Amino acid sequence: MSSLKKTAIWITLLALVLKLSGFLRESIMAKQFGANHYTDGYILAFSFVTLVVAMIQIGFNNVFLPLYMKNLKVDNDLTERNANGILNSTIVVFLVISVVGAIFVPYFVPFIYGHMHPTTEVVAVKTTRLFFIFLSLIAVTGILDSYLQAKRSFVPSQTSKLLATLVGALFALLFSGIWGIYSLAYGFIFGTFLGILIQFYYLLKKGYRWSPTLRVEKEFRKTFIALIIPALLNSVVGQVNMFVDKTFSSGSISGAVTYLNNASLIVSIPNAIYATTIAAIIFTLLSEQIDQKEKFQNTFFMGMEISLVTLAPIAAGLWVVGDSAIAFIYQHGQFSAKDTANTYVALINYLPLIVTQGLQFIVSKSMYAREKTAVVLRISVTTILLNVVLDYFFMKWLGYPGLALASSIVSVYFLAVSAIVVYKDFDKGEANRLWSLLIRVFIPTLIMALPLFGVKEWTSIGSLYPVFQLAILVPAGVVLYAVSLRFIYREGFNRLLGILKKKRKA
Repeated sequence: MSSLKKTAIWITLLALVLKLSGFLRESIMAKQFGANHYTDGYILAFSFVTLVVAMIQIGFNNVFLPLYMKNLKVDNDLTERNANGILNSTIVVFLVISVVGAIFVPYFVPFIYGHMHPTTEVVAVKTTRLFFIFLSLIAVTGILDSYLQAKRSFVPSQTSKLLATLVGALFALLFSGIWGIYSLAYGFIFGTFLGILIQFYYLLKKGYRWSPTLRVEKEFRKTFIALIIPALLNSVVGQVNMFVDKTFSSGSISGAVTYLNNASLIVSIPNAIYATTIAAIIFTLLSEQIDQKEKFQNTFFMGMEISLVTLAPIAAGLWVVGDSAIAFIYQHGQFSAKDTANTYVALINYLPLIVTQGLQFIVSKSMYAREKTAVVLRISVTTILLNVVLDYFFMKWLGYPGLALASSIVSVYFLAVSAIVVYKDFDKGEANRLWSLLIRVFIPTLIMALPLFGVKEWTSIGSLYPVFQLAILVPAGVVLYAVSLRFIYREGFNRLLGILKKKRKA
């Protein structure tokens, strides 16, 4: 456990750097291109990349990791041969998808996104074709991420993601005058290739030996296929919902796709860091403790506690300082104050996602660890229907911000239904622990957020430059929350403080 904690420090730092580099890329994109039909087209095309990443890093990982670790205890050599077969077969599948997708891009992109502006359509089609040509590279980095996680090696994967983001930003800065908006795509692909080299190098250091085989032992293959199909389908449910959102927004005002994208990126900061650090480690522990009910329940509660204690104040804090954060990150060059205001409206409607998605990581991971992929899929599919209905009506009533609100409502529904399923298999007292946790975190969050909102609205602080507002209000919020949490939820405060002390000591 101590080695995992030390690893958590490194990957937390790398995840933080990754998100900062992501905002560097987005800031450069906003400065160079603003918020318009060009940026809308690129973001629509990049959705296909996030689809593949979700399929591999979520769907593939959620099945491969528990199955690999389970079989490794029985027959090490056979399991490693099966792992090679799975790796090679997956690459072949994505090579086929790359060729077919690159040919038919001009047909399915306009079909999916509907009534796009002509400029948006041209950019979306050309960029999507470029991504499809190199789709296998994107898939490989996700597969190697799963293999490294199985070896308890988390840092190389974070480094790989960091390279893809940083090189994309560098290319946009250096070559936007030559390649325009497409420089972002060229940089992302080149950075992904460099990341694969690093991942593969560290995998070899962990004892992995590649072999050119497609053979997979019958029982392993049968179990893997039975689990991977619902897992992959479930992993793309979120992306399908995203496609639905972008289909509606692409027919809205110019820049609507960009506003929603920029707001969702800010909302994704905590969960991106959390999912690649704490959630990944907790999933590893849950996979190891599947036959130990009490330990499994305690690890699950620990994950829920860490999620809520850390994410709830962040969501409330962004309600107060979200507009300042948007202005600080994006409002440069071609990105105007009006663009900042439009993005903030979307951000407000996205805020519940910070908490619900963080909790959902733990709930879903616990179900995957227990091989309940089909159950997760059945729940997830209903979110698509709900999302389509809400998007249709909310878009008509509220415009593009309604799409963000619909996403938040769907996430609450998904979490509630999934949690009910999980707690059916737990001891009766576990549900009461969760309700107590929710109440004891909610109160300190309110104690922090309401005074900060009043200070910003009714004093001169709200008229300062965004960076000064953040420098004053964020530390004040941290102090308010820490003090109130200390008195209202002492156990959670002490556990969180203990983690921080252990990290500092390490």
